[in-house]
Formats: sequence, structure tokens, C-alpha cells
Amino acid sequence: MQYFVRNFTLLNPHKMSDFELYRKINYTEMRPYIVGEVLSDSVSISKEDRENGSPKDGDMIARNYWNHSDQWLVSKAFFEDNYTLA
Repeated sequence: MQYFVRNFTLLNPHKMSDFELYRKINYTEMRPYIVGEVLSDSVSISKEDRENGSPKDGDMIARNYWNHSDQWLVSKAFFEDNYTLA
């Protein structure tokens, strides 16, 4: 089994690129999610966040600075670990 993990290209000829660390150099516009708020389809929520009960109190809604219709949910835990008010 380890052979196939190390040589993943044998199982997946369309190997994706490796992840690398990047640091944000810009700001992100966000607002708090209001419990009971009906979110439009323009707010993306990941499958994992939905499975964890989002949207919920403490979550944030982020938007693209240049395209305000591009919005996504940021979980409370991720927000608290990675963001501070500018």
C-alpha cells in the first residue's frame, strides 16, 4: 500500500499540484452571519461546514472586494484562528 501512496501517479495519471504555504497580503471584507438569516445562493458554504452545522452563530460571510456577488462562509473557528479586525 505504501508503494501506491508514494507513487500516486500510478493510480492517478492526472496528478494535481502540491500544496504550498502562502500568506495573505491584503484585507478581506466580512460581516457576521445573523442566526436565522436566509443566505442567498451567492454565498458558498463548503460541504464540511454544512456537515458541521453551518451557517451558525459566530460564522462570518466574506466577499470578494472586486466582485461583491462572490461570497463565502468562514466558520467561527477558522475566523478566530486566522483573522483580526483591521
